[in-house]
Amino acid sequence: MKGPVVYLLASKRNGTLYIGVTSDLIQRVWQHREGLVDGFTKKYGVKTLVWYEQHETMDRAISKEKAIKKWPRKWKLSTIEQTNPGWIDLWAEIVGEATPPVVPAKAGTQQSSAPPVAPAEAETRHVAGELDSRMRGKDGGADVSGNTRKLP
Repeated sequence: MKGPVVYLLASKRNGTLYIGVTSDLIQRVWQHREGLVDGFTKKYGVKTLVWYEQHETMDRAISKEKAIKKWPRKWKLSTIEQTNPGWIDLWAEIVGEATPPVVPAKAGTQQSSAPPVAPAEAETRHVAGELDSRMRGKDGGADVSGNTRKLP
């Protein structure tokens, strides 16, 4: 399962959140789960995949990631609740070991080129996907709260 994907990981239900972008969701989530990614997710035990959205291009995925990082926390929680109300770990889904959880009717639709909108209006697609330079965990990006993290 390859392709540009924005994803949300959680430490537990309503716990610490992390947003990221990758071109290989299975590999990237596996790295987070195994503690191979130094930084925020390893430090705070953020390993559970609770939401993801596939995009046609990496530029679109990165734009969406940046937009979501600016959202209020309650929007992020609402996005998870709308598509994954049980906060089920979607790992089994992306590796093909389980039936996908029930999601709203809008789930599974292609992303539009419209600007980011509130979670209630956002269309999602649960699909996954070669690591690029942003996926090494040392990009100096922002965490889910929008705080910029400093690299050592």
